[in-house]
Amino acid sequence: MRSANLLNDFAFKYVFGEDCKEANDALKSLLTVFLERKVNKVVVKNSEMVKDYSKMKSPRLDLLVEFDDQTMVDLEMQLRQTKDNLMNRFPYYSARLHGSQDMEGKSYSQLKETIVMIFFNVNIFENDNICNTFRYKCDGDLPFVKEEKEDRMKLRTIEMPKVDLNKPLEVMNEQEKMIYYFLNCHKGMEDSKIKMMIESDEVIQMLEKRVETISDDRWKKIIEDFQKLHENEERIELQLELEELQKAKEKVQKAKEKVRKAQEDVRKAEEDVRKAEEDVRKEQEDVRKEQEDVRKAQEDVRKQVEEADKKVEDANRQIEQMNQVMKQGIKAMLANGMSLEFVSKSLSKSEDEIMELLK
Repeated sequence: MRSANLLNDFAFKYVFGEDCKEANDALKSLLTVFLERKVNKVVVKNSEMVKDYSKMKSPRLDLLVEFDDQTMVDLEMQLRQTKDNLMNRFPYYSARLHGSQDMEGKSYSQLKETIVMIFFNVNIFENDNICNTFRYKCDGDLPFVKEEKEDRMKLRTIEMPKVDLNKPLEVMNEQEKMIYYFLNCHKGMEDSKIKMMIESDEVIQMLEKRVETISDDRWKKIIEDFQKLHENEERIELQLELEELQKAKEKVQKAKEKVRKAQEDVRKAEEDVRKAEEDVRKEQEDVRKEQEDVRKAQEDVRKQVEEADKKVEDANRQIEQMNQVMKQGIKAMLANGMSLEFVSKSLSKSEDEIMELLK
């Protein structure tokens, strides 16, 4: 067993990105196999290794490659599912790569093709395809452009766990062979399939030639850096998780405070309602008392009116009785021969009043 491990971010970039013929040949082979297009010339735009990754949000040891037609490919090895959402991360890389082209004074028809290609050592999509290419499409798979060559921005994923490692070598395609080599190159000639590929497959021979240029000490240093990188990545992810948790706690605290204030407002509103109801009750009681006083006053007035009516009635009765007596007296006086004039003077009434009484 040897130290070589191409799943290591540092090793992947070192093997395929170093500025030397062996690395460039290996890179062209890799791109030819997984982009399924002939690659004649490529240039690595970021061959230098990351030296200070302690403050990186999410460590990226990608390879930025430019073809002779200025097509740009961003290559990355993704070993594991991270808490920093992959499905948001890689479209962001794709958009950033495509938008990095200098278009000042140019027509957008001059935009060059950009491809973000990620090797995953985890299953991402629920299909059997080892390679998936994503483009702009409408619902129902309606393409955004009429011809595929006009589609300048692509995201290509390679899911290595989907390769059947027990599959006979003779029925494996070039992609499956290269993935098998990535996953098992640390075994070297001890692995029978690796041994057969090294002996018979030109592409794997080229990769092996490049891997063999790296000493065990160099591999060990790469592995140590890789471990530090991912320890740092896990530390940062934990820090982000704790920050998110703190933010969530703060949101919960704010929500609780809002609920408390709302409950206090409700309590005050209920108190105001209670006071208002008490005021209404008192006003209703005052109105009731006023109505009772009015009723009593009306009753008193009614009684007074009845008493007044009764007194008037009694007075009228007495007047009527007096008139009857006077009428009888007048009749008697007239019957005894007294004159109307004499009667008028005797009773201090006019003759007309006397005549009216006698009707």
